[in-house]
Amino acid sequence: MHTRFTVLGPLRAWRGEVELELGPPKQRALLAFLLAQPNHPVGTHEIVDALWRQNPPDSAVNVVHRHIGALRRLFEPDMPSRGTSRWLVRASGGYRLEADPESLDLLRFRHLRERASGTGEPAEATELLVEALTLWRGPTASGIAPEVRAHPAFGAVDGEHLAAVKHAAERALETGWEPRARVLVTLRQAAALHMLDEALQARLILMLAATGHQAEALEVYRTVRARLADDLGVQPGPELQAAQRRVLAQTYVWDDPAPAEGTRSADHARADVRAEPAGTGRESEAAGSGRESETSGTGWESETAEPFDPDHRMSLVVPPAQLPAKLPSFTGRLDELARFRGLLPGNSASTVVISAIGGMAGVGKTALAVHWAHQVADRFPDGQLYVDLRGFHPSGTVMSPAEAIRSFLDALGVPAQRVPAGLDAQAALYRSLLARRRVLIVLDNARDTEHVRALLPGAPGCLVVVTSRHQLYGLVAAEGAYSLTLDVLGEDDALRFLSDRLGPDRIARDPDAARAIAAACGGLPLALAVVSARAAINRAFPLSGIAEELAESQGSLHAFSGEAPAADARSAFSWSYRLLSPEAARVFRLLALHPGADCSVAAAASLAGLRRAEIRPPLAELSRAHLVSETELGRFTCHELLRAYGSELGRALDAPPERRAARRRMFDHYLHSAHAADSVLAPSRERLILGPPVAGTVVSEFADQARAAEWLETNRSVLLAAVEQSARRGCGEQSWQLAAGIELYLDRSGRRQEQFVAQTTAARAAQALGDVRGQAHAHRALGFANGRLERWVDAAGHLARALDLFAYVGDRAGQGRVHRYAAFLANARGRHEEALEHYAQAGLLYREAGRRSGQASVANEVGWTHILTGRYRKALEECGRALAVHQEIGDRNGEAAAWDSLGYAHHHLHEHDRALTCYEHALELYRAIRDRYLEADTLVHIGDTRYAAGEFERAADARRQALDILDSIGHPDAEAVREKLKDAVDAGAGEQPAHP
Repeated sequence: MHTRFTVLGPLRAWRGEVELELGPPKQRALLAFLLAQPNHPVGTHEIVDALWRQNPPDSAVNVVHRHIGALRRLFEPDMPSRGTSRWLVRASGGYRLEADPESLDLLRFRHLRERASGTGEPAEATELLVEALTLWRGPTASGIAPEVRAHPAFGAVDGEHLAAVKHAAERALETGWEPRARVLVTLRQAAALHMLDEALQARLILMLAATGHQAEALEVYRTVRARLADDLGVQPGPELQAAQRRVLAQTYVWDDPAPAEGTRSADHARADVRAEPAGTGRESEAAGSGRESETSGTGWESETAEPFDPDHRMSLVVPPAQLPAKLPSFTGRLDELARFRGLLPGNSASTVVISAIGGMAGVGKTALAVHWAHQVADRFPDGQLYVDLRGFHPSGTVMSPAEAIRSFLDALGVPAQRVPAGLDAQAALYRSLLARRRVLIVLDNARDTEHVRALLPGAPGCLVVVTSRHQLYGLVAAEGAYSLTLDVLGEDDALRFLSDRLGPDRIARDPDAARAIAAACGGLPLALAVVSARAAINRAFPLSGIAEELAESQGSLHAFSGEAPAADARSAFSWSYRLLSPEAARVFRLLALHPGADCSVAAAASLAGLRRAEIRPPLAELSRAHLVSETELGRFTCHELLRAYGSELGRALDAPPERRAARRRMFDHYLHSAHAADSVLAPSRERLILGPPVAGTVVSEFADQARAAEWLETNRSVLLAAVEQSARRGCGEQSWQLAAGIELYLDRSGRRQEQFVAQTTAARAAQALGDVRGQAHAHRALGFANGRLERWVDAAGHLARALDLFAYVGDRAGQGRVHRYAAFLANARGRHEEALEHYAQAGLLYREAGRRSGQASVANEVGWTHILTGRYRKALEECGRALAVHQEIGDRNGEAAAWDSLGYAHHHLHEHDRALTCYEHALELYRAIRDRYLEADTLVHIGDTRYAAGEFERAADARRQALDILDSIGHPDAEAVREKLKDAVDAGAGEQPAHP
């Protein structure tokens, strides 16, 4: 059955007469990438680079293989499992898609172009080219992800279309009116998409005139001339000028005049039109950036500049010194300057050294580049070149590479009449001029790698410094550039920045206010400069007043507005923002809603309502633009002023319902992810049953306890902020449920004050909703948190309230847990009989609720209470019974707790070996489930038993391990263990311990 493909426009495929469903986006993109390079092997690494760019997952190669297998089965469903594919062939470490002109429109297009080039008959050539152009239905592989379609393979195919249009126009001008009219339709469409392609526009002008549209032809010339001046700052090139002169002189002719009234005719002289080589139109744009010719010509050929001898020029001119003035003050960046100095070898003529300085708007990239350039300028005796490429200029007038090169050629003494036409020729002359020279070149404010590639020297001896808000991956990969991303200034450097501009005396008079100003500016040099300028102009203003103003404007950029756009934080940020794709811009605005300092890929995906794979391209784009930073793998943050800018944009551009929906998805992400983490850490513990997350929420999953514990610790500050923000934003149910989900984690981490604040917020949120169950959970947690803080009256009040509320909703297990909390706090106050009464109530309630794990936990805690009262044999019975049940139901948390209690009982019975055996079982389990606090608690118990057995060194070792854990999680129990460690060390040294 015949299979055919189309890639000249939307990607499609048919088997027989049935169109095929080509699968998920990555699979479609893979097929398109192979179709754009038919019959050529494409390496797997090339495929991975095209599909994922700089952010491939670890499984990328496997994903490619899976997609290839799926495509083979789609195209050849009857192929044996180990058979050879007709279409997708393994080749050269990758794959090759076999096709012919009958099966692939791209090859049919190329076949027709080849036939047109081989015929000497203009009419036949035109007909073939028109047929070839009718195969196109839009840009190559339209519909696949834009970041994949940006690959040069697709651009090259698009360039073939442009070359075919030009060729068709050339041959049609040699024919009659009808073929010209047919070509004109396609020519108009192409010219509208490539306004700065002078060769294409020249052909349009002639074709319009040749079909009786002389006035429109001249209007096209005027329009293109204006666009060239506005966008590139250049005049039309020779080819475009020649087309205009032909129209004015009416030297174009045709063999078959149009029947329209008023159409001009002339003799049978042919227009001299020559085909250009296939390309993307860049050559034409570059050609258009040359100087206006001083001589007139009537042909299509470009007038060429008089050759210029590169070795003749520097003896005639003064070496250029274009660096901006040295900055009156420059603060910090000592580490960066030291690294730059290390880039220059003793003999800097040995290589071309390229340094790429990146960073967010206002971070001081240009200041650093200019400062360093002045420091090393004396090492480059042949001069210094500087250009502001305006890659992010507020006016949007980006300087083209051609314009930059012409300015450099002018500085190097090349007469205007000797500058060749075309970027390639100009770049070759530029490189020739720099050969065997030592020149320092500063390319400031580049938009991307392609913006500067033509401006790089070709021979050793030069230093190039490039600054950009984008990460210049291409410059690093292809040119070996040294990349440095600037961060904001630290507090000390920020204070020195203020001191340099306001004077040390003024800073010394109010150092606290100076520190507050530095903090409000977030160390961003642009913000510091704006505030310093205001303070310097208004010297009577106290710094404390400025600091208060900044504090009041927190969350906005009003205090950081300068007189000029270059000195205004909002304007500076906008230059980066407006270059973003629509999806990346939307993600940037939504990230401002995130409550914490940084967020994960899953959290960002939830905010945007996208899948993980879909959020990575916009995050990568934001990272390249330095609007966010990837502080560690998979976690993104941005400067507070950028967050304020994103918040302003969001309020202005995003509808309130969309922002509310984004917040709801984000809160659901944290709620359900925290619930999943808690479930992995303590699978047998009673917990809330949540409803499903809202659509578009990405929930994190955890393969083991280690990853669950790591996720909770990494996101702790964000989780706490989410509890508060969800309550404040009208998502009270999510607030109290999230607080309940992280209660155990906060308690085990010793975060007692944070626990109190979070549960207080949860209680208020639940009360505002009238949610009785939510209030019950919050009051229960608040009771325990107050007990941890030894606020006994408050603790009792909250627990009593929780008991009533759980009873009201008929939650027996909830009541049982409250009694366990009350018993624990009673034991902490030495009220052991009261504790046993609570445990008795808890056991009954768990039995009625059918919670065996709860009953076993109660038995273990009763055993612990017996240990506290000296009834060690009774304790062994209770804890042994708990151990058996926990082992039977697979509750490893409960099993570990029971082993630890058994060890503690044996310890008090002076059965040290048995105690240590029990502790080792508990320790192994706690390490397996990643309960760091209880691991430390068991290590303390091991240390106590070793100490009691006279093994002081081993006791010190156990206590040292426990102390390391408690210090790492910031637990308040660390001080008591520190004292115990000192006692063990002293006892091992033969000294009398203070606390045995």
